[in-house]
Amino acid sequence: MMDHYLHQMTDANSIEDAWKVHVLRMAEYGFDRLLYAYTRFGTGSSLGDPQDALVLTNHDPAYVDEFIGQGMYAKGPMVAWATANTGACSWSMIYDLISAGTVSPDMLEAMAFNRKMDVIAGYTISFHEVSQRAKGAIGLTARRGLTQPEVDDIWSRHGSEIELANKILHLKVVQLPHTTGQRRPLTARQREVLEWVADGKTIQDTAVIMGLNPATVEKHLRLARECLDVDTTAQAILKASSQNQFFLIER
Repeated sequence: MMDHYLHQMTDANSIEDAWKVHVLRMAEYGFDRLLYAYTRFGTGSSLGDPQDALVLTNHDPAYVDEFIGQGMYAKGPMVAWATANTGACSWSMIYDLISAGTVSPDMLEAMAFNRKMDVIAGYTISFHEVSQRAKGAIGLTARRGLTQPEVDDIWSRHGSEIELANKILHLKVVQLPHTTGQRRPLTARQREVLEWVADGKTIQDTAVIMGLNPATVEKHLRLARECLDVDTTAQAILKASSQNQFFLIER
C-alpha cells in the first residue's frame, strides 16, 4: 500500500495531483481534514505575509475563511508549536497546556473556534527546513467522532508511516511550481525575460537574445512585477524562483 502511494506521489506532475493522492491516503488512517502550509518568507518573529504562503486544505470553506483568512491561525497553540519545533505532536498537548494553566486568552479563543467547527482531535507535523526563513507544517484533523485517545492509539500503530507520507508530500510540494500570492499567472514571455535577467543578462542583452527591443523587455519586466505583486525586479526574481516558476517544461 505504501509502495503504491510513493509511486503516485513521485509521478505527480502538479501540486493538485499530489494533494489529491495525499488526502485519500490520510483518510485511510482516519484523518479526513488536512491543512498544509509552507512559506519561504518567514522571519524570526513571524511566519511572514499569509499572502506569500502556500496553503493546501480540504477543510470546509467556513473554517478556512476564519482560520486562515481572518488570521485565527496566529492564535492557535499547535501553530505556535509547529513554528518553534520539528517533528510530530499529538493534540493532547493542548490539554496539557490547559492543565498547566499556561493557555493565553488568544489560544483559548482559537481552541473555542476549533471546538465549534468540530476540529477536536488530531496531530500536527512540523517539517525540517534548511533555510531559517522557510517553514512547513501540516495539521491532520481526525474524522468526526474520533477522540484524541483513539487518535493517539492510531498513531502508536501507524505514526511512523503517516509521518513519512507527510514528509514525502512536503518534499514533493516544495519542488513543484505554484503561484501563491500572484494577481495573475506569469505569461511565457514574462517568465522568459525574468529568467534571462536572473541569469545576469542586461536589458539590452535580453532584447538581443529574445529578438525584442529594450522597451518591450522593460514592459515585460514591469508586468511581471505586477503579476508577482512586488516592487523591484530583484524581488520578482526571488519570488518566481521560490515558487519554482523558472525553466518550466511547457505542456
